[in-house]
Amino acid sequence: MQQGNNLSAGGSTNGIHRPTLHYFKWSFIVTVLGLALGAVLGWQTTGTVGGTLTIFFICAVLAVLEISLSFDNAIVNANKLKEMTPKWQRRFLTWGILIAVFGMRIVFPLLIVVVAANIGPWQAMVMAASQPDEYSRIMHDAHLPIAAFGGTFLMMVGLSFFFDHEKNVHWVRWLERRMQRYATVRGIEVAVVLVTVLIFSRFLEGAESQIFFHSAIWGLLTFLLVEVLGGLLDSSQEAMQAGAKGGIGAFLYLEVLDASFSFDGVIGAFALTHNLFVIAIGLGIGAMYVRSMTIMLVERGTLAEYRFLEHGAFYAIIALSVIMFVQPLVHIPEVITGLGGATLIGISLWSSIRWNRKNHAAEA
Repeated sequence: MQQGNNLSAGGSTNGIHRPTLHYFKWSFIVTVLGLALGAVLGWQTTGTVGGTLTIFFICAVLAVLEISLSFDNAIVNANKLKEMTPKWQRRFLTWGILIAVFGMRIVFPLLIVVVAANIGPWQAMVMAASQPDEYSRIMHDAHLPIAAFGGTFLMMVGLSFFFDHEKNVHWVRWLERRMQRYATVRGIEVAVVLVTVLIFSRFLEGAESQIFFHSAIWGLLTFLLVEVLGGLLDSSQEAMQAGAKGGIGAFLYLEVLDASFSFDGVIGAFALTHNLFVIAIGLGIGAMYVRSMTIMLVERGTLAEYRFLEHGAFYAIIALSVIMFVQPLVHIPEVITGLGGATLIGISLWSSIRWNRKNHAAEA
């Protein structure tokens, strides 16, 4: 990755690194505003100091939950973002955060209720405000198709990284070299995902098995359509503007990827509170930190400096996809999901540091 790859206006170039706190300036501002809004919401809904502090605390916990679940999201975002033009990088970091916070943390849960309960958007909003328990029940009932859809999409993302015949950096060599070798077999990652989906669907019964399988197929089709549409859109941009690369197609890919990462966090948030607006505040704060981490990773060239960091993130994505497949069978706490991803990324970072020290010592 080239160090001169710009991000937002005034982005760092030629290896000039900003202070770490600079990257999180807007995240800190959003945190203060979000927690203040949560306190106001707590006072209005409960009218007590204790209730206000409870809502305030839940917002903070949800933000931490979102951040812990999204380390791998930030790394994968940076992997794609480094290939985008500066214009589309800025759009992802501005429009993208609006879509991430408003679209996935507010509109997405409402749409689930609209479809599942066969009611209008306004009725769903009223239900979220006046009948939070019923709203939460509908969201949990919709967890099976969401898990199948999101798990399939994320598994395709993870496997596509490893089944790449041009990939020349391997972390788990015995496995990744074999995956690279078989990458020339057309559609091998699709076959692996379909076999995995069939195996898990056999553990479900009747209608649940059909729902799981159909939702997984839609997740697979969505990934393939995004890939095809992204390629067509980016190639048309290249025809109109020579040298344009990683434009609207990459933007679309990142938004769908972010949505898939968000499924688990949005559903898991209902274990802490049934208030849609509290969930939106807490997860929205966390989403800002993910964007900040993404900017820092790209500007500092972290993925190039720590050569196995991407590998850890994509292994974490595959692990998350398997967890999403398992969840309809056995409940897995979000803490385990977050710690698992963070552990894989931490090990990959440690391996990268060891590799750097070994090779620097050899060069010396």
